[in-house]
Amino acid sequence: MLKRENFPIARIYVPVKRRATLRPEAVREIAESMLEIGQETPILVRRDGDRFVLVEGLHRLEACKALGEETIVGFLVSGQNNKAPSPYDAEADAILEKTKRLRTLRLAKEAEEKRRGTSNVVLTETTKSSTEKTSRSAHTMRAKPTTLADWLVGRERDGFRD
Repeated sequence: MLKRENFPIARIYVPVKRRATLRPEAVREIAESMLEIGQETPILVRRDGDRFVLVEGLHRLEACKALGEETIVGFLVSGQNNKAPSPYDAEADAILEKTKRLRTLRLAKEAEEKRRGTSNVVLTETTKSSTEKTSRSAHTMRAKPTTLADWLVGRERDGFRD
């Protein structure tokens, strides 16, 4: 189990790639939150000789620096791959899954609407005998599918036969 510790901010090194992701507006919001309720989520650091390397928590670290703090609460982890699971990871996965389901439903709905729109077109008959044959049931003209979703709906309607 990880133990909360206080780390001197001056001894925490932030990798260059991680520094490039810094968003000043996020730092400002976190700093305001820290003034009101304190630091809620500890940062993650790993030991590298006599210094610490930031693994997670760039915006929290920068907010503490902006507030003039000399120490920050964090967890010491053994390596980069041992970072604690973020609650944002699960939330992001749920949002991605929901987006995929909604997109699939929207495509299916659009395809169904297009199918209904083209199935109402009636072929005109040229002879009276063919008109009599089709008077009980109108033949519908099938348009060439314009999208993959249209093609899939057509295949499903035909029982996946060629």
